[in-house]
Amino acid sequence: MASFSLSTVGKGSDSFTDFCCSPCLEHKIDQWAEFYCENCLKFYCEKCINLHGQLFGKHVTYGRGETSKWPVCKEVEDFIQKCDLHEDKRLEMFCNDHSQLCCTNCAFVNHRQCAKVALISESVQGPLPDLQQLSRNIQTVLEDLEKLQNYWDTNMQSLQVSYSKQLNEIRDTRQKINTILDNIEQNTIKELEDKMTSLKASIKTNVDNCSKLQNELKRLSDTIHDIVDKGKAELSFIASKKCVEKINQSETYLTDNLVQVERSLTFQADSEVQQQLSKLLGLGRIVVCTQALPLHGDPNKVFTVQGKSAYDVSIASDVNKRFNISGICCLSNDQILIAETDNKRVKLLVHQYQVVGHCDLKACPMDMCPITSSEVAVVVNECNKTHEVQFVSVNDGQLVKGRKLQFQHECKGIAHNLQDLYITSGTALYKYSMSGDLLNKLYEDTSAMLTVTKCAVSPSGDKILVTNCSHSKVLTLDRDGTVLHTFTDPDLKYPAGIHMTALGQVLVCGAISNTVLQLDGEGKKKLATLVTRSDRINLPVSVSYNRNTASIIVGQTMSTNILVIKVK
Repeated sequence: MASFSLSTVGKGSDSFTDFCCSPCLEHKIDQWAEFYCENCLKFYCEKCINLHGQLFGKHVTYGRGETSKWPVCKEVEDFIQKCDLHEDKRLEMFCNDHSQLCCTNCAFVNHRQCAKVALISESVQGPLPDLQQLSRNIQTVLEDLEKLQNYWDTNMQSLQVSYSKQLNEIRDTRQKINTILDNIEQNTIKELEDKMTSLKASIKTNVDNCSKLQNELKRLSDTIHDIVDKGKAELSFIASKKCVEKINQSETYLTDNLVQVERSLTFQADSEVQQQLSKLLGLGRIVVCTQALPLHGDPNKVFTVQGKSAYDVSIASDVNKRFNISGICCLSNDQILIAETDNKRVKLLVHQYQVVGHCDLKACPMDMCPITSSEVAVVVNECNKTHEVQFVSVNDGQLVKGRKLQFQHECKGIAHNLQDLYITSGTALYKYSMSGDLLNKLYEDTSAMLTVTKCAVSPSGDKILVTNCSHSKVLTLDRDGTVLHTFTDPDLKYPAGIHMTALGQVLVCGAISNTVLQLDGEGKKKLATLVTRSDRINLPVSVSYNRNTASIIVGQTMSTNILVIKVK
C-alpha cells in the first residue's frame, strides 16, 4: 500500500494537497512526488521514477499533469469520513428522514426511530455532486465570514475608542463638579472672612474707646494731685467739672456695655448638600448604545432616484447671500451639518432641512467628516495663515466648538476611520492620530495644484478614495497608499466632492460637469449618473447620504440651496 503525506499550501483562496515520494519516505526523507504508479500504488520523485522505470517498464505512471488519476490522500479521506460528533468514528450511514450523515453511534442514539437509514454505499445514486460549485459556495461563505469578523474587529476598536472618550467625559464631569465645589468653598470662605473683618472692626472700636476713656481719666487723676492744696480756685473748679464730665461719660459707656457678649464664629454645614451627594451612586448613567449595521450590504447596490427637491439653507445673518456648501455631514436624530466657505460658518439643520443653529469659524471650512453621532471634524483653511481641524459638537440643539488641531500644510479634505484622521493638502494625503500626531504620508502627486483634493475611507478601512480635480480622476488606494484603481469618465469633470456610505457605496460629484455619479465599491467603474445638468444644479462640490431618510444631499456653489435626492 502507498504511503501518503499531506501538505497544504495557501494560494489565495485555494489550497492543494501534495504527496511525498514513497521510497524516500521509507528512508525518512521528505521529497515531493512527481509521479504515481497505479500498479505499485506508490508515488515517486524525479530521481526514483528513473529507477522504477528501469525495473518496471510496463507499469502505468501518471505525472503532475494527470493528478486527477492520482488517489485521494489518506489524510483527506480520514478528514472527510470522520464523524463531527464522535471523532473516533467514521461516517458509514445516511438518514434520509433528516438528510444527515451519521456514524454507528449517531444511528443508534439519534436515528434508531428513523425509517430511512441506509449505508452510504447504498445511498450513493445518480450523478456525482458538483463539488466545484460547492467549493465556490464555500468561498462565498468564507468571504462573508471574513467580512463579519472584520466588522467585529472594527467594533472592538471603536468600542475601545468610545470607552476612552467616555472615560475622559467622566473625568471632565468630575473636574466640573470639583470646580463648582471649589467656587462654593471660596464663596463660603469669603463670607467667613467678611464676617471676621466686620467683628474685628467692631471689637477694635470698643477696645479703642475703653483705652481712650482710661487714658483721659488717668491724666485727670494725675492733674488733680498736682493742683490739690495749691489754692488755685479756678484750676480746681475747671478740674472738678472735667472730672465729673469724664466720669459720667465712662459710667454711661459702662452701663451701655453692662452685659458683655463674647463673639465667635461657627460654620453650620448645609446638610442637604451632603445628603444629596451621599444619595448619588455615580456621576451619571452608563448607557450601552447599539446601532444596526448592515453587515452583508452590497456596495454595488445601485441607488434608484425617486424624486428631487431643493431647500434654502440661508439665514438672515449671512453676509454672503450666495455661498459655497463645501461639506455635509448627516448625524443621528435627522441632524445635518453643512459647512459654508464664504460665510465661514457651520450650520445645523433639522426636520425639513430648517436651519436651527450655527457657529462661526475664523477661516474658511473646506470639508468635514463625522467623528461620533454628535461630533464632526471640520478642516479650516486660509492660504499661508490657518491650517486647522476644528471639532464641533451638537449639544442640546446648539453647535459648540471644541478642541483644535493645527498643521503645517494646507487642509482641503478630511475623512475619519476609527482612531485615524485622513487629511488632504491638495497634493498629498496624510494620516494622523486623533491627537494630531503624523502617522504617515500615504500618497503624493505634485504634478498640479489640486491632485489630492477630497477623500473618503471604506467602512473597513481597507480602501481610501481620493479625488484629483486637476485631472478629473478618482483614485482608489489601499490602506498603505498604493494606487489600486484610477477612474475617469466623460460625465465627471472636476470631482470636487466624494462620499462613501456605510455599505461602501461611492458617491462623487463633478463640479464642472454638474453631475453626481455612483461608482462601484472598488472605485473602478460607474454604476449610475444620479444628477445631471438638467436638474439645474450649480457646480456641486459636496455630497452625503442620509441613511435615516434614504436621501442623497448635494451642496452647490454660489447658491443658497441644497439638493435633496430621494432614493431607494
